[in-house]
Amino acid sequence: MTNKERRKPEVGLGGLFTGLGNFLDLVSQLAETGEEIRRQGEVRDPSGQVRGVYGFSVRMGMGGQPVIEHFGNIREGRKGPVVAEVREPLVDVLEEEGYIRVIAELPGVEEKAVHLEVKGDILEISADGKDRKYRKEVLLPTVVEAAPRETSYRNGILEVKLVKAQGPKSGG
Repeated sequence: MTNKERRKPEVGLGGLFTGLGNFLDLVSQLAETGEEIRRQGEVRDPSGQVRGVYGFSVRMGMGGQPVIEHFGNIREGRKGPVVAEVREPLVDVLEEEGYIRVIAELPGVEEKAVHLEVKGDILEISADGKDRKYRKEVLLPTVVEAAPRETSYRNGILEVKLVKAQGPKSGG
């Protein structure tokens, strides 16, 4: 077994990239292809059971600026990485004419366990499954009506269509 094979994977924000060179390679790839880049990993306990999930997604946003989104249940604590009980799902927000479409990945939970709450320009997504819990507050680009227009949940993918409220975004 080589040193590379024996080396334990690092956990936390610093461990997601093994060096600045890898990050620059990812940014170059993103600039060339324009496609989303996603990296993820797992932390297992000695019995082999998954204890933690971490990852990130990088895509080009408005104006050619990269948008980095973290997901999982490993957070950076004062004394290093901490495995939280609640996972943060990966979420995409798409602005369409008259609507905001939010797509969230919530694998491992049933549709009846998913709860949504809208407060102005914030959508709170939560789900409590048998083995997994998710929670995320999503800042929307504009204020939306309190009741979603459409929702669908299939194969762990939640899609919510929200109607933009009339008038300017509050606080802006």
